[in-house]
Amino acid sequence: QVQLVESGGGLVQSGGSLRLSCAASANTYTMAWFRQAPGEKREGVAAITRDGRTTYADSAKGRFTISQDNSKNMVHLQMNSLKPEDTAMYYCAAALFITGAPSRLAETMYKYWGQGTQVTVSS
Repeated sequence: QVQLVESGGGLVQSGGSLRLSCAASANTYTMAWFRQAPGEKREGVAAITRDGRTTYADSAKGRFTISQDNSKNMVHLQMNSLKPEDTAMYYCAAALFITGAPSRLAETMYKYWGQGTQVTVSS
């Protein structure tokens, strides 16, 4: 069993930045960030494998950066140039295997999920 704890959410103005962090209780092989806005489906934002391969949703490319600290079982999501449409609950997810790039943003690939951290971007 892997427990995930997110932190770093909050309220920020449009154009601002936030850094989300996720701490895992054990080694994982693929970690990702998903988000879900009210009334919307949960969508993948960014993912990273233990060997450092990254995948981004089109909405995140050029603005968000996912990184990890394997020694601490942590993953981070640096979000810059935030927009009101980035407002959502952000969830950390983990899998105990390395997925291929097309699958890394698929919700069904992940068994372990955090409780989420709210990100609100005001206009």
